Amino acid sequence: MIKWAGLRTTLVAVLGAGALILCGACPAFATSTEPVTDPQVDPAPCVAAAAANNADRIIAICGALVDNDKTLRADRIKALIARAGAYDRKDLIDRAIGDYDTALRLDPTLADIFNIRGELWRKKGDRPRALADFGAAIKLNPDHLAAKGNYKSLAQELERIGALMAVNNKPSFNCATARRAVERAICANPELANLDREINAVHTKVVREAGSDSARAGRALQREQDAFLAERNASFGRPGYDLHKVMKARLDHLLAIESN
Repeated sequence: MIKWAGLRTTLVAVLGAGALILCGACPAFATSTEPVTDPQVDPAPCVAAAAANNADRIIAICGALVDNDKTLRADRIKALIARAGAYDRKDLIDRAIGDYDTALRLDPTLADIFNIRGELWRKKGDRPRALADFGAAIKLNPDHLAAKGNYKSLAQELERIGALMAVNNKPSFNCATARRAVERAICANPELANLDREINAVHTKVVREAGSDSARAGRALQREQDAFLAERNASFGRPGYDLHKVMKARLDHLLAIESN
């Protein structure tokens, strides 16, 4: 025998308001004002799309799950994460970050998502936000190896950038003691100053590496650099002498030696 409560639920679900009319003689139905419970949204199609790893289907199917206000919170978070991953694979970085933002608002304890969002911020070139996300992931999970590696490498990158900024537009020598006209010209031109510093840095590296294999080879490279500087100093100011062209050619030559 079907119980009245079960029958009432079935009738209301199937027939809607008509069920109340049909059961008007039944007191339990005639006076009921209980709201009908909406069925929960099925997350299975989104799960299947994610398993198939089809970005377009994930965006369409999981997107519908995200936008449905009947979706359970846990299922919405999973759908957001799946869609964000699909956006990332399609190089729609801002949309991916937006979905991760929403997922983290719904659950701010997701260390993995902080780390993934940090990687996207880094990809966009927003290093401060990336570092903050990596730090948040580590705070939530001190043993998060990926976040720890990302945080360390980004911190080192920022340190290198800071060091480069400190010498940006400065040559390899002290402009305060520059006496030659060519040196003063280099100090007065940021592009020439950066070229001079790069030439010196690459020259120092190739001489050191060559010298570690053969002292004679190291000395030969040093003599080559000395000859370049002597020619530069003597030729600067002569008609037709292009200092920038000469310095760029020297840097290219040294870079070719470095790459061999």
